[in-house]
Amino acid sequence: MEAPARRWPAGRIAAAGVAAVALALTVVLHATHPNALVTLLPAPDMRDLHVDFDTFWHSAVALVHGTDIYDTGAKLRNLNPPVLSLLLAPLAGFASLTAYRIFAVLTLLLVLGAVLAVCRELRLGRGWTAAAALAMLASSPLHGTLLLGQIYGLLLVVLVGGWVADRHGHPVLGGILYGVAVALKPSLAPVLLLPLVQRRWPAFWGGVGGAAGATVVGALAAGPSSAVDWVRMALSEPVPDVLDNAAFPGLAMRLHVPSAIGTVLGLVVLVATLTWIVRRRADPTGTAPWAVIAAGLLMSPISWHNYLLLLWPGILVVVALTAAGSTARARVGALLALPLIPVSWGDLWQDTNPWSPLARSLYCAILLAYWLTLLHHARASASHTAS
Repeated sequence: MEAPARRWPAGRIAAAGVAAVALALTVVLHATHPNALVTLLPAPDMRDLHVDFDTFWHSAVALVHGTDIYDTGAKLRNLNPPVLSLLLAPLAGFASLTAYRIFAVLTLLLVLGAVLAVCRELRLGRGWTAAAALAMLASSPLHGTLLLGQIYGLLLVVLVGGWVADRHGHPVLGGILYGVAVALKPSLAPVLLLPLVQRRWPAFWGGVGGAAGATVVGALAAGPSSAVDWVRMALSEPVPDVLDNAAFPGLAMRLHVPSAIGTVLGLVVLVATLTWIVRRRADPTGTAPWAVIAAGLLMSPISWHNYLLLLWPGILVVVALTAAGSTARARVGALLALPLIPVSWGDLWQDTNPWSPLARSLYCAILLAYWLTLLHHARASASHTAS
């Protein structure tokens, strides 16, 4: 008598289907849109293509010369705190294009190094390590980060450093590193709420100290008035109605409702996330911090799709927590494949199409899926005790 044929669970079939569609869309969109982000990387156009780094570079030059870092004549306003200009000051001695290319190579090395460090920390096999690295290299968030000259590679390394320090029993160092990440990108501030609600006081005060220290150093370097100027600009920046703003306020704008509704919904998500983590006594060295970061990104006024690369370490933790061949790992494969879809996806949807608002919210849906996955796998650890 023949053994019955082995059938895949419906969840694994669905995950494989999502991954296959994402890969097919990626190939088609790259083939039909010659101006894909990755093909524009070598272009010398600083003012329109590498515009974010051009803005940062002008501020770094202004810092070196003792002038206003927020009044530089750059095309865009610099919405980052003064400490970033201090970090980029060594590149002020190079021409803008040369500095950009140095920074882009450094960013690529930082991102790949962070992915490999996480895989090694989790003791993932060569297969998953190679898959994670290749998926990252092919991802639209990385291409957008490199093209614009954004700082997400630096943020990823600092966040991974904080997470690894926590895993090795150094909560104060971990908190300090998380705090430095918050000082560089205040939208990551919810990550400091995790040790607060878990009453891990050394980690919490380390985070507060790291954030405050880095902020003060940057403000002193650029002049105290620069910090005031930055706060004023940050509070006055409107929510952009563009498809790669993955946050709930951006979704609200696309659905033609007040962005405040999206902010409130994001706040509910953040509070629910922290409550879930506390009740489950979730391990802060697992997916818990990444779930909190994802919730914070959903609430933030602006969360570009490039922010998705900051959540990859948490997704790799899911791999380590689940059995080989499980539905959960199949879902991880889909989550790694979805960010490959380039932003040219938005060109397929015209404003006259009634489905356009939802279709142009693809990256919000991906961020939401990341949050749900990370929160679902936030669990208690028998080895963890409150610091």
